[in-house]
Amino acid sequence: MSPPKLAAIKGMNDILPPVSGQWEWLEGIVRSLMARHAYRNIRTPIVEPTQLFVRGLGEVTDIVEKEMYSFEDRLNGEQLTLRPENTAGVVRAVVEHSMLYEGGKRLYYMGPMFRHERPQRGRYRQFHQIGAEALGFAGPDVDAELILLADALWRELGLTDVRLEINSLGQLDERQRHRAELIAYLERHADQLDEDARRRLHSNPLRILDTKNPAMQSLVEGAPRLIDFLGAASLAHFAGLRAILDANDIAYRINPRLVRGLDYYNLSVFEFVTDRLGAQGTVCAGGRYDGLIGEIGGKPAPAVGWALGVERVLELLREQGTEAPALQPDVYAIVPDAQAMPLVLRTLRALRAAGVSVQMHAASAEGLGSMKSQFKKADVSGARHALIFGADELATGEVTLKSLRDGAGAQSRRVLAQVDEWAASLKP
Repeated sequence: MSPPKLAAIKGMNDILPPVSGQWEWLEGIVRSLMARHAYRNIRTPIVEPTQLFVRGLGEVTDIVEKEMYSFEDRLNGEQLTLRPENTAGVVRAVVEHSMLYEGGKRLYYMGPMFRHERPQRGRYRQFHQIGAEALGFAGPDVDAELILLADALWRELGLTDVRLEINSLGQLDERQRHRAELIAYLERHADQLDEDARRRLHSNPLRILDTKNPAMQSLVEGAPRLIDFLGAASLAHFAGLRAILDANDIAYRINPRLVRGLDYYNLSVFEFVTDRLGAQGTVCAGGRYDGLIGEIGGKPAPAVGWALGVERVLELLREQGTEAPALQPDVYAIVPDAQAMPLVLRTLRALRAAGVSVQMHAASAEGLGSMKSQFKKADVSGARHALIFGADELATGEVTLKSLRDGAGAQSRRVLAQVDEWAASLKP
């Protein structure tokens, strides 16, 4: 008997062609955009010490309490975790390698993250994020720069159905004063709290304001607002951010209930949200985290950043009918006779070196197949041209070039002598 078929873990998905081409298209746009904004790529390990996330994200956050994939290293007993997000990892790398010694850094990353939760649309156990982090910069101008960077990405992708929400969480002493008032308010209405809110009441009451429970919405609306506890410096920072957004015609809504789910945030926080993805409507989110570098062991320094969910962005593009350009070869090589293969591959090697994308017809167990079947495969490939390596043409040192899309007639081209001259005409 054959062994049982193995399948991927639920919520950890294979990304196959042609869908993987959409990912490459998005990633290519991001790389170009980041380069124009002078953000440089950083790549950190998928596995980090568990304590990094306990200290960095907060011990009473949902991620640390319920969602992390953590395990003991069998070699040395070290507690390790598959990264549930990457800001903490980036900060760890910046501190470990003293990257701020010569000044601030603008960095970006792409890669998989892992959270142990119930898979649903737009929410997977292995998911992918693209993030941008600016470390060592204290002013609201860099907060605004990051928001403008995300807005530029939406414009390049053609995303229209996203809106920006912003808030300020102020500084620690301001949050502590608000926290005391918030707990007192919630205790007066304890009979209206659900189980999750009662659990958070004294450990992380700010997260109660972000509840999705419809029965608690009126209670939350009447809660003390953090923005009313901000001092002059925090208000000035928030005003500076808003002034830059206004000057750049960036529409936004101040959402006093926007608190984010991680303990490391302070001052500016923001989210780009959509109504098209149901409960998973947050497409991109971030904010300032000035205390995280010191918390992880570095010399205290300001920082701000955001992360977007790749799966959610691609799903949103599909929802609004935006199609990523298909990745198709420029040329399909048709080979009637296997004896021509040495010259075929030599020619295709020269074309590829000149920048032409070429798919070669390859033999199956039954051989190369008929010309008719090869032309069918050439058509399915999406190639704009076919190169036909027929015996008559090769006898005179030529190959036939035939358009597959616009009905143009066939042309004869010198096999190798003219490759550099005619390669440009084969590219889109």
